[in-house]
Amino acid sequence: MDELLATIKLFAGNFAPRGFMLCQGQILPISQYTALFSLLGTTYGGDGRTTFALPNLSSRAPIGQGQGPGLSRINLGQAGGAEQITLTIPNLPNHTHPVNVSSSDGTTNVPTDKVLASTSVVVERGGDAVPVLSYGSTPNAQLAATALGSTGGNIPVQLRNPFLGLNYIICVQGIFPSRN
Repeated sequence: MDELLATIKLFAGNFAPRGFMLCQGQILPISQYTALFSLLGTTYGGDGRTTFALPNLSSRAPIGQGQGPGLSRINLGQAGGAEQITLTIPNLPNHTHPVNVSSSDGTTNVPTDKVLASTSVVVERGGDAVPVLSYGSTPNAQLAATALGSTGGNIPVQLRNPFLGLNYIICVQGIFPSRN
């Protein structure tokens, strides 16, 4: 086989071709794959005495090891990330939810297309005056932030980019790579 040992490729088939294995974290015996073990070591698992592991790229995307400008360092074999997260208040940007109201006297007790007004409208009910919320047409003031309640359901947010499932395969029988 002309492929370099430990080379990983994408493969659209539903099996691994001869000389390759799927990258699914399999534990392999060192005694049967000594050349491959000399390249991978225990980077991806195994005890290093009798076994070692292949990389597990099931449901994962590979990322180059090292550190790019302004980016976090990624070590060879390091796994990270999360399929989904739940945003909490510290994750949200600082912001406000102003409620606009009118400081003028209200003219109606019907809220349709109106804003809260400064004074109540009094409605006569069987001889008793009952104050009710009143509404005006033009907002010109804001309620205190404590006048609003919170909302949300803590539903996890998916972090995945659009994807297509394919198989990653690794060459387990091939040419031992030379260092240049």
